[in-house]
Amino acid sequence: MTKDKALEELFLTQKPHFTDNADFMSALTKRLEAVEYVKQHQEATIRRYKMMMVAAFVVGIISGAVAVAFVLSMPVDAPLITFKVQTGFLLWLAEKSRLIAATGLSLLMTLGIISIISNVQDILRMRVCLKA
Repeated sequence: MTKDKALEELFLTQKPHFTDNADFMSALTKRLEAVEYVKQHQEATIRRYKMMMVAAFVVGIISGAVAVAFVLSMPVDAPLITFKVQTGFLLWLAEKSRLIAATGLSLLMTLGIISIISNVQDILRMRVCLKA
């Protein structure tokens, strides 16, 4: 308890002196410029993130369209995968390869769409936090 009293007395005895000099203003100006620089850097980073998201979206659409066009252009009777061995599992896999490929493509496209939406939401949250 005596330490608290000693600290209280120490703080009460200190009287800060505020002067209106050029050093204070120059230090304040430097800090404000630093804050402005960080703000501009963060805005540029968000713009780059947006451009990368658009680029990833376009690449995903193109690659998905090519993959779907490839799967759909194959004849229905021809399997996508053929094996020289005619065992039970490999024969079933060869017969169902079109369905498996279509399912895999659908899952990958769904995962891509979910990750794009998640990234866009993260970017929007970052913008809200930066403005606050």
